[in-house]
Amino acid sequence: MSRYWNEMNYPQPTKSELKRNAKMTAQKAADKGQTLHPIIIKSSRIATSWWGKAWCDNLERYADYDTRLPRGRRYVKTGAVVDLQIKKGKIQARVQGTRKTPYKVEIRISPLSEKQIGEITQKCGARVETLDKLVNGDFPKELKDVFLEEGGLFPKPREISFSCSCPDWAVMCKHVAAVLYGVGARLDEDPLLFFSLRGIDTNRFVDVVISNRVEAMLQNVDKPSERIIQDTKIADLFGVL
Repeated sequence: MSRYWNEMNYPQPTKSELKRNAKMTAQKAADKGQTLHPIIIKSSRIATSWWGKAWCDNLERYADYDTRLPRGRRYVKTGAVVDLQIKKGKIQARVQGTRKTPYKVEIRISPLSEKQIGEITQKCGARVETLDKLVNGDFPKELKDVFLEEGGLFPKPREISFSCSCPDWAVMCKHVAAVLYGVGARLDEDPLLFFSLRGIDTNRFVDVVISNRVEAMLQNVDKPSERIIQDTKIADLFGVL
């Protein structure tokens, strides 16, 4: 065990070794009829969507994670996260390491309170016009800040707990860090998984957001718009008698 802690003596797996082991794991799973959900990074960036990038940026804001995140980036970019599944309040994954059998990682995210969900739903309903805009992150900057601020949707370190089957006793091992980055990449594919992860019923959330938006529009249906040009102004504008 002490050898594991001595970074000078403990050889880190090369990219080729990680890729080879990951390929073997995928083949074994296929032979057994199992379906894996690997994280595949196709560019220099781990995430490209607003939700994915915001998730990764949020992780990097915290000094608690500084020492382990760099290795996590290396692992996820190499394809070491051979399976990652997001469920309500939980992330389950398998990460390839030195040995042929991948390590098992579980990360739990504390659920939001009903009060928090209600406040965020109300703010979204007032500022998000369509579901497409919500998914694409195409909404006002002030609303984006609401998600990232204290009490927002993105989790703080105290709301994240994790475990890994590897022998590293550090607060956060590189396998956990790789999975956390992998979540950012997964949100590129399906941003709504983020709401499930935080314990929000996606269908209910969307229904409330859209219905709130419709109600706000209906409240103004009988109010004359300032953009409507009155008959007298039309006459003045075009010289019509």
